[in-house]
Order: sequence, then C-alpha cells, then structure tokens
Amino acid sequence: MTHRLAESVPVFSSEEARAYESRLLRGEEGREWHAISAAGLGIAEAVLSDFGELGGFGPSIRILVIVGKGHNGADAMIAARELLRRFPGAKSEVCFVLGQRHLRPLAQRAWLELAQFGLDRVVLRGPGDALGRYDLCLDGLFGFQFRPPLDRETASFLAHVNRQEIRLRAAIDLPSGLDDPSAFRADFTYATALVKHPVLSLPNAGRVRLIDLGWPMDTEGTVAGPRVLRPDILSPLAQLRPAAVDKRSFGHLGLVGGSLQYPGAVLIAVRSALKSGVGLVTAFVPESLVPAFAAAAPEAMWVGWPETPKGGLSLEGAHLLHERTERITAWAIGPGLGREPETLAWVKDFVCSGTKPMILDADALQPDIVREGSAARILTPHAGEWDRISRGRSPESWTKGSNAVLIAKGPMTSVYAGNEHYYSLHGGPVLARGGSGDLLAGLVGGLLAREPDDSLRAAARGVVWHGMAADLLARHHGQTAVSVTQLLDYLAPALRESLERID
Repeated sequence: MTHRLAESVPVFSSEEARAYESRLLRGEEGREWHAISAAGLGIAEAVLSDFGELGGFGPSIRILVIVGKGHNGADAMIAARELLRRFPGAKSEVCFVLGQRHLRPLAQRAWLELAQFGLDRVVLRGPGDALGRYDLCLDGLFGFQFRPPLDRETASFLAHVNRQEIRLRAAIDLPSGLDDPSAFRADFTYATALVKHPVLSLPNAGRVRLIDLGWPMDTEGTVAGPRVLRPDILSPLAQLRPAAVDKRSFGHLGLVGGSLQYPGAVLIAVRSALKSGVGLVTAFVPESLVPAFAAAAPEAMWVGWPETPKGGLSLEGAHLLHERTERITAWAIGPGLGREPETLAWVKDFVCSGTKPMILDADALQPDIVREGSAARILTPHAGEWDRISRGRSPESWTKGSNAVLIAKGPMTSVYAGNEHYYSLHGGPVLARGGSGDLLAGLVGGLLAREPDDSLRAAARGVVWHGMAADLLARHHGQTAVSVTQLLDYLAPALRESLERID
C-alpha cells in the first residue's frame, strides 16, 4: 500500500477550484484584493526567474498586457506594475480586449494603480491597434471560468498576438481560449494558488509554474486524483545532519551498468549518486573501464566485471553482486548496460531473486524483467521505453496493486505508485539531451539507498531535485550551450532554494 506525500497539492477541476476559492475568499473584499496582489507579485517574481533562460530582463524592456474583465487581468496588471517598479526603463502597453468599461471592481483598481504608477510608461492599445515587438506578453484575458468557443473578434485578436515577435509569452492560470485554434500560445503558464486540470494537458500552455500563495490545502476527501509535488519535499536534505553519524548512516548504493558501447552513461549515474548524499557507492562496470572511471570519480568503489566479447557485462560476473548484496541497501541497474542477451539474462535472474529495493533504468527496462521478483522497485522509462514495457496499459493500471513506482519521464514528468499520481512542474527543454536520464537514475538510486523503505519518496524527491537543478542551469546558462554534467553543479543550489521556499 502506498502513502500520500504531504509535500504535494491537489489538482483541481474548474468546478472544484471555483468552490474552493469561494469558501476561502468570501466575506470581505479586502481578502480578495490581498490574494490578487499576492498573485500578481508572485507572477512578476516567477517571470523574472524564467526570463533568466533568455539572459534576463534588459533596462528598456517592453511589456504587452492583455486584459479581460476579472481577476486574471488584475493579476497581470499588478505583475506589470511590479516589473515597472523594478526596471525604471521598462514600458507597458495595456489592451482591454473586452472594453475598459467592463472591468470588474478589483480589475479596475489594479488598472488605476498601474496607470498612476506608470504615468508616461503605460500606454493603452485597442484590440484593433497595430502591435509591435515585445519582450514579454502577460495574458490575463480569460480565467478558468471561460467557456469556449471564442467569439470571432477575440479569436482574431489572439491570433494577431500569436503572430507577434514576443520573447516570452506568459499566461495566467490558463492560456486564453484553451485549445481553440486561435488560443493564446504560452511559453509559461503561471497557476496562481491552485493548479487546474486543463492546464496540464493543453499543448499551448507551455511549461506550468505554481505560484504558491500559502493557501491551506486540507482537501482530503473533497479533491481526488493527481497532485503536484512541492519543492519543500527536498528541505529535509538541506537541514543539518545529526552529529553522531558516519558514512554507513546514509546508505550504500550498488550501481550496475556500462558497456564499451555506452561507457559514459554509468559514469554520469555514479557522479550523480555521489551528489545525492548517500554514504557509499559501489559501481560494477566492465573491467576495462575501471582505471579511467576510478580516476574520474575516486569517491566510489569500483568493481571490475568480466566482459563479453562485445564489451558488455558477462554472465560469469553475476557472483560479484551476490557477494556484496548484504552490505548494499539499494541497487540501481541499467545506465549504459546495452542489450546483449547474455547481459540481460543475468539481470533478469538478479531481479527475480533480489530482496533489496532497486531502480531499473535504460536497457534494464525490458518486458520480461520489470515484473520479475518481489523486491520494491523504481522504473524510469522515457516514452519509448514505456511503450516497450507497458504493452498498451496506462501507468495508473500498471502500478495499481504492484510494488513498483513509475517515473514517467517527459516534458512534464510524472510519478505513479499504487493509486497515487504526482506531477513535477520543474525542469524543461534543457533536459532534452542524452545523459539526463542517467543522472536522474543515479540521483534517485542514492536517495533510495538512504531511505530503502520509501521508494515513492525517493522517486519524488529525485524528480523534483533533478528538475529544480535543470531550471537553475537554464537560468544561468540558457538551454542550448550546456552539457548534462553541468547539472551536477546545481544540485546543491537547488537544495538551498527548496529551503528558501518554506514559509
């Protein structure tokens, strides 16, 4: 039986979100205004962070704000006001797509504050006016109460916006128009306080960020289904360790992989595992690779494995695992392993007889291996590997009733365990390169060795940590001219950032 991770928040349907906000904010206008103000400031902060992937804001940035009637438009205008405050050379153009006279009271208040603050730096644009080039577009036109279809005039306006040269397109809560062909195309969607179901599946939502407003999320029994992992799942890793500990207090990972065809993958995994906080790492690799690898990562204990004629791990080396299994607290098998039949034969036998928790990655993810044995396990397939092992089943049905935790890697990585489903909103296109999965496997393997009785938490922590490090890497160096191993340098800063997000 799996347990629910407390460091997560539910994903709401539009109806659930409406009911929840009504219960929380009803009674006084001041409470609503406080929430809108906090959301707008949070959006501004998140935009500044994400704009780091483009090199950061310049001194004379141009912002386009598109506004509807209600709270989303108010959020957008408060965010724009904050950006103008921080960057005196910035200018903002505001377009009331549905007409200024239709603004609701709090949206009208946000507009007056923006106009008074910006003075000659805020310009009004009509829906039919020509638009130009912008650094940022804030989409506050429609919220989650929007019901399709778009009317012809609004669809034409959004199509016009989509054609403009805009460096970063940010939607608030949901991209206006949802999945209409003319809907706003966002690079990022900032979910304020609550994540709503549609945003996780819309191809035009871009990358989703949660703006945490500190609202109570005691929704047990009222909101079922998937949840979103919070960064504070990492905070225990950033705390002081007890004084009376030694290396054996933090687990011992046995990591098995590598071949002459794919030598680098296992080294990446080992280097990542060493950063996980695990006490000991023993790496089993082809014997010809040991001298170079030991020089590259001397903190690990390297065990040379007899090789097949093609440079894989031969069947005769399987005894090396059994001789050391008593000292190992968790196993990670697969990075760079290759698919030689002889290699996969001993992997299957070991998985079948193993009693320690394990993570199976890369070529260890074979249909006749992943279901073998009774030991708890974490599987880390990308889309192609999932097609190979799932045989057409959904992740939910595959993990239900099993002892497996599934990390489904992709543009938005998910973690499945029993009846539980978690999304991680961290990471992005910077991870779309060879080696990022090997790094994740080593990281999760080390966390599993530290807490061998909680494979779900190890998987969730690893995914969030990996993704947060990727975000920091992209913000410092962009998405293109980087390498996967640079992620290792951002694992420690990601832990510090998880502490900073605790209220």
